[in-house]
Amino acid sequence: MSESAGGERSPRRGMCAAVLSLEAITLGLSTPVMITIAGVATGTAVAVGLGLAVICLLLAGMLRAQWAYLAGYVVQVAAVALGFVVPVMFALGAIFAVLWTTADLLGRKIDRERAAAWAAWRAEQE
Repeated sequence: MSESAGGERSPRRGMCAAVLSLEAITLGLSTPVMITIAGVATGTAVAVGLGLAVICLLLAGMLRAQWAYLAGYVVQVAAVALGFVVPVMFALGAIFAVLWTTADLLGRKIDRERAAAWAAWRAEQE
């Protein structure tokens, strides 16, 4: 359910898009760190860091589709795995993974409760 029963925007979608947008900034900023501190080749660092950042931004816009939420979990795994190159990404990736999971699960709960409230309201109107 991408839109809530009342026709309003889904809280799940909004929260998950916010997490992905902030994560895109973090992943984009990991690019110069990979180059200067980790000694990763420039082309590889740009492909990985900016590539993941672009994927985050694209997914943030595709959250109307259910598959995009699953892809978001894949991005979280990739962000944590980036810690093998830049160790601080273990911590940052874990933080974003927790934020993503919380946004997804809490958003689902809010969507369900909102749909139930709308159904109850409509039943009262009949």
